[in-house]
Amino acid sequence: MLTHLRPAIVILTIMTLLTGIAYPLAITGIGQVLLSQAANGSMTIKDDKIIGSTLIGQAWTSDKYFWGRPSAAGDGYNAAASSGSNLGPTSLKLMDRIKTDSDRLRNSIAAKLLPADSITASGSGLDPHISPEFAMLQIARVAKARNLSEGQIKVVVEANIDKPIAGIFSQPRVNVLLLNMALDGLSSSPNG
Repeated sequence: MLTHLRPAIVILTIMTLLTGIAYPLAITGIGQVLLSQAANGSMTIKDDKIIGSTLIGQAWTSDKYFWGRPSAAGDGYNAAASSGSNLGPTSLKLMDRIKTDSDRLRNSIAAKLLPADSITASGSGLDPHISPEFAMLQIARVAKARNLSEGQIKVVVEANIDKPIAGIFSQPRVNVLLLNMALDGLSSSPNG
């Protein structure tokens, strides 16, 4: 019986060492050497302090900043609660949230039609990007709050639009954290 079990135990031990220890360590090492920024969560650092990740949205509320899309992930962009809301089109709770968000936006943005991403959460509830259309609608509010011209703000927005890869993969989008950091670099106004 030992002659039958011994090869199985040896193979189990070897495969555990290879696939459970050696392979994960090798991939982690390669990730740290070749792609350390991405492997460590794409953290954004300013003045030696982590201010966020380019992969997870943040709750921007000041008029001096561009706002991201609504989050379905708990209070703010809680990564521990990442998920969709599971509220369907007949849900009164969803309709109330959309009405509240659209009223808030219409009070700060002079637009009759709002882009879908301005009032709907992403599937994960953590999307850090908005559409260029939603960003353009916010220019007047941000310019007024920062006491800058709309032209200055528009240049920053256009510089922060991520174009589709090879012109066909994905949609144009704007990372809200990077856009707001660029605004802080443009303006000497204090953070709000």
